[in-house]
Amino acid sequence: MTRRRGPLVWFGQVAKWWLLLSLAWVSYGEAAVVTLTQAQATVTIQSQTVRKELQLPYHWDRANPGQRGEAVFDFDFDLPRAPGDVWGIYLPRLGNAYEIWLNGIELQSHGAMAQREGDVQAYNGADFGRVPRYVTVDASHLQTSNHMRIRIRADVGRRGGLAPVVIGPQSEVLPMYEQDYRWRATGSVAVVAFCFAVGLTALALWTTDAGLVSGGHRSRDPLYFFVAVAQLFWALHVGDVLVEAPALPWPWWGAVQVIALDVWGGSMTLACMELAGWRDDALSRRLRQATLWLMLLGPVSALWALGLGQPLVLTAWYVGYGCTILVFIAKFLWSAVGRTNAEQRIVAVAAAINILVALRDIFVFRFDQTYGSNTWLRYSSVLFGLALGYVALMRFRATSGQLHDLLGTLAARVSEKEAALGETYAKLELLARQQERTAERGRILRNMHDGVGSHISSAMRQLQAGGDGNGLVARDEVLLTLRDALDQLKLSIDSIHLTPGDVTSLLANMRYRLGPRFTAMGLELRWDVDLLPVCRGMDAGAMNELQFMLYEALSNVLQHAHAHVLSVEGHIETLGGVEQVFVRVVDDGCGFDPASEQRKGLAAMRERANSIGARLSISSEPGKTVVQIQLDV
Repeated sequence: MTRRRGPLVWFGQVAKWWLLLSLAWVSYGEAAVVTLTQAQATVTIQSQTVRKELQLPYHWDRANPGQRGEAVFDFDFDLPRAPGDVWGIYLPRLGNAYEIWLNGIELQSHGAMAQREGDVQAYNGADFGRVPRYVTVDASHLQTSNHMRIRIRADVGRRGGLAPVVIGPQSEVLPMYEQDYRWRATGSVAVVAFCFAVGLTALALWTTDAGLVSGGHRSRDPLYFFVAVAQLFWALHVGDVLVEAPALPWPWWGAVQVIALDVWGGSMTLACMELAGWRDDALSRRLRQATLWLMLLGPVSALWALGLGQPLVLTAWYVGYGCTILVFIAKFLWSAVGRTNAEQRIVAVAAAINILVALRDIFVFRFDQTYGSNTWLRYSSVLFGLALGYVALMRFRATSGQLHDLLGTLAARVSEKEAALGETYAKLELLARQQERTAERGRILRNMHDGVGSHISSAMRQLQAGGDGNGLVARDEVLLTLRDALDQLKLSIDSIHLTPGDVTSLLANMRYRLGPRFTAMGLELRWDVDLLPVCRGMDAGAMNELQFMLYEALSNVLQHAHAHVLSVEGHIETLGGVEQVFVRVVDDGCGFDPASEQRKGLAAMRERANSIGARLSISSEPGKTVVQIQLDV
């Protein structure tokens, strides 16, 4: 009798087979990724070749300190079956230059190799071992039994060697490579960008005199400078991982990297000293001196170690420099514990984290056999940069507040001074107007004294001479003198309203005032005056002086020339490319000798001409006398 299987039995059978298939698939997937650690290596140093079995990782600088050479690693590995999809090879670190062969096919190569024994030109060139490498392998290149050969060129002090090699399906190996690449290369780019941003910001704060010391005097804050230098040099150091072909030959480029690390550590130390205010502390001064001396010894140690193949020199410098900074950090941390300064505490925490990370990196890279690991310090240093950047920004904010208060106080003081100056200016303006009125009155009075007063005095002398028995004064002569006095009084009053620089209006006003006298004297007046341009250098005082010069010339014609024709001319002429205004008074009288006769009126005319910068010329002969006044436009 056959028993039927129930639903539970069928379900159990299906579950059992699904579990077995899953375990088989997982086992296959796990077995598909192969990590190669055993290699038959052929190491060549200075024409000496040694062949031996090696266990990866292989760190060239530890195995062969101070030596350069080449190594060939041969791997044999088997696969349960030939793959049918794309595989990949992931190498965490190798180089400095390398070639990768699989089953006799070259998959990838970078950098120069020695072409013959003793070839030294290939060394110290580009370094291709700074970032992890990934090689795509076509399924046709793989078999069940495979042979891989990796050849490297290793330089002195450049971390050459070979890490364990991972080979497997691309879907599983590529994510390993991408994660490592992001950690080492992409992360380095982010750190470099961050350091540049913080460094350039701090440098901008320093160069713009953002600091403010006690007393209100502005000065550059050294904290900004130390932060800027530290971050920019750290960017140079971290960015080295992205430089395959350095700008300088080895070992100079290696010395540059040591200097970058050297300056970063020293600048960070000096920035913390500045933050803590340790300028006069005895221990701090000694630490500062020790730091500066070690910073100077850094490049020497780097060139000695990398150029002469003495790596212990650089290691000794690292130890001395690290211990000095460690002593300072311990003192800084102890000081921060007892302070309420939040800025110093933040920096102290960042410093403590960086010390721990640095100790981890020292152990991994100097003592542990691991090769191909990534440094953590390049990322933990961001905390230090953030802390010091935060401190710099807080200081800038505090300084900006102080400057804002100072500017507010200064604005209030300026406002008070402006009000006081406004009152003073109003008083000075009132005083200037008073002085101007006083000067104008004095000028009018002087002109009346020199002109009207002089003519009245002449009339009185004429009357007195007639009353002394010398004969009666001619009536016309006295009337002429008094008319001159009256005309000059009118011109003195008119001078108050003269337009500065308008010579044409001045001449027209004189014609209006003196024209009737010319007619009464029987003189023929010939008026030849153009529309003259404004003389910009002639102010009200100069116009008054010109008026009295012209009046003196016309008065002399009326009193002494016995002329029949009087001509008044006003023209603009060009002399040497410069326009000039010429005013001439011409008569056909008896003439006189301008050089021999010392008349008071002529002397006054010359004095007035000199005072206003005019050129006065007088020429006279019987039948023609010319008085010419030349003015600048």
